[in-house]
Amino acid sequence: MSCAYQAVLFDLDGTLIETGPEIADATNDTLRQFGLPEVSETQVFGWIGHGTHELLIQALAWANQTTAAVVRSSDSLKLISAEFIKHYQQRCGTRSRLYPQVRETLTALKAQGVKLAVVTNKEGRYTQVVLDAHKLTPLLDKVISGDSLPTKKPDPAGIQACLNEWGISASRALFVGDSSIDVATARNARMSVWALPYGYNMGEPIEACEPDRVIPHIGLLV
Repeated sequence: MSCAYQAVLFDLDGTLIETGPEIADATNDTLRQFGLPEVSETQVFGWIGHGTHELLIQALAWANQTTAAVVRSSDSLKLISAEFIKHYQQRCGTRSRLYPQVRETLTALKAQGVKLAVVTNKEGRYTQVVLDAHKLTPLLDKVISGDSLPTKKPDPAGIQACLNEWGISASRALFVGDSSIDVATARNARMSVWALPYGYNMGEPIEACEPDRVIPHIGLLV
């Protein structure tokens, strides 16, 4: 069986790699450093999706019993964020894991000549470390991180940059993700979207986002 698409673009966290545990570790490393109460993995999983900087803001808001808006305007955010960067760079690749059939599926798609990309809201400094840790980089034709372009998902610019470079129309491409952000991004790019049910969708069932298809595992792409 061959893939029906010329290009398949993937979200990263919760789609290709389970990264939540090590993000939680880095978050709690940071909170402990500043004498703040720790958060649970479940809380962190619910904050994944808009990039780690936004996740840190949500964690600080919870730990300080305040609002995200107050945290964003605080004088201490820049300092705390700098320390979080150090902690997460140390944690990247230490407790994350590939979801079932990811490597086999990407390898099979690449062998068929399908163009492959990751389009994520994770900052580039972490994206590359995680991809390299799990040896996925050689399988990808392009990587777009949350800070690669002026905008990030659900803006479709990342998808469009890939398709423009490859000369492939949106009708011949598929986006695969795990969240409402991914579904909205694909819709904004006017392309098909399949979703996985086991990732990080801010506590909501992925079916509620109405992707074109919900697949139990990534192996169904080939």
